[in-house]
Amino acid sequence: MSGSPDAPGAPRPDVAPGAADPFATAELRRRVLAAWADSPARFREDANAEEDLVRGGYRDRLLVELAQNAADAAARAGLAGRLRLELTGDGAGAEVLRAANTGAPLDAAGVQGLASLRASAKRDEPRSGGRAGVGGGPRVETVGRFGVGFAAVLAVTDEPAVHSTAGGVAFSTGRTRAEVAAVPALAEEVARRDGAVPVLRLPWPAGGTPPEGFATEVVLPLRAGSRAAVRTALEELAPELLLALPGLAAVDVVLDGTVRSLTVRRRGAEAELTDGDRTTVWRLERRDGELPEALLAERPVEERGRRAWTLTWAVPLDDDRRPAPLPLPQRVHAPTPSDEPLTLPARLVAPFPLGPDRRHVLPGTVTDELVAAAAGAYADLLSGLAEGPGRDGAVLALVPRIGLAGAELDAALCTAALERLRESAWLPVAGADRDRQPPGRAAVLDEPTEERVAALTGVLPGLLPAGWSARTQLPALAALGVRRVGTAEAVEAVRGVARPPSWWAGLYAALDGAEREELAALPVPLADGRTAHGPAGVLLPDEQLPVARLGPLGLRVADPDAVAPAAARRLLERLGARPATAAAVLADPEVRAAVEASVDAADDGWDTDRDPAAFADAVLALVAAAGTGPGELPWLSELALPDADGGWAPAGELVLPGSRFAGVLLDGALGTLAPALDADPDVLRAVGVLDGFALVHAEDPDDLDVDAAQDWADAVLDRLPADAPAPSWPPLTAVRDLELVADWTGALPLLAALPADAWADVVLDGVAVPGYLRWWLGGHPVLGGRRPDRLRHPEAAELQGLYEPVDADPRLLELLRPPASVDDVLADVDGALDLLDRLGDDRRTVSPAVLRTVHARLAAALDGVAVDPPDRVRVAPDRVVPAERAVVLDAPWLQPLVDSPLVPAGGAPGPVADLLDLPLAGEVVRARVESRPARRVRWADVPGAQQAAARLGLAELPGEVAVHEPLRAGGRAVPWWPGDGVDHVDGTPGALGRALAWRTGAWSLRQALAEAFADPERADVLAAEDAVGP
Repeated sequence: MSGSPDAPGAPRPDVAPGAADPFATAELRRRVLAAWADSPARFREDANAEEDLVRGGYRDRLLVELAQNAADAAARAGLAGRLRLELTGDGAGAEVLRAANTGAPLDAAGVQGLASLRASAKRDEPRSGGRAGVGGGPRVETVGRFGVGFAAVLAVTDEPAVHSTAGGVAFSTGRTRAEVAAVPALAEEVARRDGAVPVLRLPWPAGGTPPEGFATEVVLPLRAGSRAAVRTALEELAPELLLALPGLAAVDVVLDGTVRSLTVRRRGAEAELTDGDRTTVWRLERRDGELPEALLAERPVEERGRRAWTLTWAVPLDDDRRPAPLPLPQRVHAPTPSDEPLTLPARLVAPFPLGPDRRHVLPGTVTDELVAAAAGAYADLLSGLAEGPGRDGAVLALVPRIGLAGAELDAALCTAALERLRESAWLPVAGADRDRQPPGRAAVLDEPTEERVAALTGVLPGLLPAGWSARTQLPALAALGVRRVGTAEAVEAVRGVARPPSWWAGLYAALDGAEREELAALPVPLADGRTAHGPAGVLLPDEQLPVARLGPLGLRVADPDAVAPAAARRLLERLGARPATAAAVLADPEVRAAVEASVDAADDGWDTDRDPAAFADAVLALVAAAGTGPGELPWLSELALPDADGGWAPAGELVLPGSRFAGVLLDGALGTLAPALDADPDVLRAVGVLDGFALVHAEDPDDLDVDAAQDWADAVLDRLPADAPAPSWPPLTAVRDLELVADWTGALPLLAALPADAWADVVLDGVAVPGYLRWWLGGHPVLGGRRPDRLRHPEAAELQGLYEPVDADPRLLELLRPPASVDDVLADVDGALDLLDRLGDDRRTVSPAVLRTVHARLAAALDGVAVDPPDRVRVAPDRVVPAERAVVLDAPWLQPLVDSPLVPAGGAPGPVADLLDLPLAGEVVRARVESRPARRVRWADVPGAQQAAARLGLAELPGEVAVHEPLRAGGRAVPWWPGDGVDHVDGTPGALGRALAWRTGAWSLRQALAEAFADPERADVLAAEDAVGP
């Protein structure tokens, strides 16, 4: 064997001149060189063909071809083959790839195949490409067909060699170039090709033997530029290659002294592929057969004898033994990788007829036959996987997608496989583990969830299990032609089905989140055995609702077990059902209307299918469950309940038998509840049955159905300012049946026990006025036959002599709040009128302090009120006179001239005179000053004037004063008389003090001013006294 291209004649250790030539390579070289010499065109054809293979079809197939040759050698030997790929150094800084394999050793026919183009030694092996037998051993598969795959080595080396136990051969670019150079006829062609020659046409004998345990070793000294690519290819070599090479059981990859073993272990329909310490299980589906001779007529002659075929589909399984689809696109393996794309996510190994480059499948009848077989096998693969662990529909990821086909062969495979899948009964049936169905009979929900599928199993024919209905699986199911069932169709399917309430609960929970419009007709089982044909208006009971007792109400209450899950309730509420707490049911307009009509219905005779006692029991049960308080729902008092006389009466007109309340009422004022009615007293009170005074609540006085409600409202409005706008009423609380009381001694403690809001004041526009209860009691004889508002609080000093004190318990006194002052009396118009009458009662007395202002205060309180003037008026704390004798003093200087009793005016003589219909003193007396003054002086010059000015807060007194001795007016002596600019006095200190006080508008200081004028020499003492305090 020749040396390197740089030294063509240098011998190599394994290619020795004179070495044994067991394969007659010299004769082979002679014949080839002779042929080239005779026909340079033949040389050019061989050179071009080899170059096409190296740079075209086999440019990146080195390891695949080495593995394929190893598999074929093992097949010929009838045993499981092993390949060792080792990258080592050559001792001179270069690297060598060594490929040692077991099996049949190299023979002469093999050498001729290596040195020939498309003249494989496997031609004479029976059914090559299918099954072959050696020495009567077991029949195993061979792969190679053309004898050209060895050309792949030239992509990385110029000096390939093959060592075998039967001998070896070597090829050399340098030696071939030297041999060709000796043929003059080829010189021109070699020059045209820049020295490139067909290397594999001229073999030389080679020394060397394969490693122990191996039959053959291919030795490839690597070009410097190919070393990195070879190392990368070895690192990336995957065990999946073994699936396409059935004769090969293991590949050992040795890099830098580290061995990585790739093995395959076939177990029935599965293969375990191991890469080092990682093992992957693949599911296999195999088919084999023989091609009809007629189909091979179109194939080349050397292929016609190979009729046997075997194909395999393979898909990896994950750790849960579910199929793990391969990434797309895949490549068709025929049987080693081709360039034909495959959009099925599985590995296909099939002996499709290939073109000369072994990269593309040729069309034709053989391909069509194998496509049909592959489609059937693929359908069986998916059917088998569908029976696998989990049965969760993971296999649907393997269903073909027609629109994704990448080439003609791919499209044919996908179409045929999909047709077979559509025809086969391989899809599961929800709820029937052993049943299988073709896709045309199967159904899947438009919006599948595990819960919806479980709920509709047995209702929708052909429904796939939940694991086969995921959204991600819908495209595959659509490709198979599986029928999609919309929510509306599913709802229609459940109409009329008989299922327990728990089944409906599961269905509702499963449908939660579906489109509202499609669920409008969803049936709902009711508690009374009926079925509502749609959730709208259905009542959803809570746990406290006494469903079993509500039948007489005729309501559409859902069966509690059907709506127990939160998701079920959420769905039905979204569809128009209403939460049915006891309070919500009570608030139902139909319930209220039935209650309000129950007495009339009882009087007129109930329907034959309705029992008033059962109806009452249903309502009482609702009230108990709702925890309704007395008066909270006033209309409940209309509920018909049995009375003690055997009839029916509104609950609000019945009294609990034996109650304290019954003992304080007028005989026959209210009915008595039938003692036989067994119900919780608290519930009876809530519906209005009375064991005490009942509260009535309203937002406006017009809505208070109690005695004298409008009178109370008028009394409240009377307390507001006359020009106040119409008030906004707060929530009002009143007490009913006060007018029915016979025994107030027993009734008042019951009233005292009422809640605080029964006694609370009503605040209107910031003015607090008595609430209805206090007002009503104040105006009725409830305290020993006397009205509280006509008595006084025991501690009310202002009212002593006018009113008798209340004799009552302090708590009751606090609640009744009898008048404690004149203002309390005057706050009410009726009270003011009563006070006016009392002032004219000579049996009563009044304190001087009260008498001074009481008439003025009465006039203000009764302003605008039509008042009948009293016949008698009070002129002193203990004296009254006939009204026609009295006069209201309006001008104090006239008092000496008035002979009639004087009514104190309290600073408001005009209003008081109007109130009492009395004349003013100024209207009765007509007088003027008749005397002449003895002298006129300035007020500032009067002795004591300085102290008087100080007490008035003035620097100096204004005006003049005329002193008379005596002062006369109206024919009588008078002490003082006011005048325009000049006041008239009789000179006494009292007259001076009154005249000055009137002039300066300080009438209340008249005594202080008189003191200043009485002792002018004591001005300093008086000033000191004034300075002690205000």
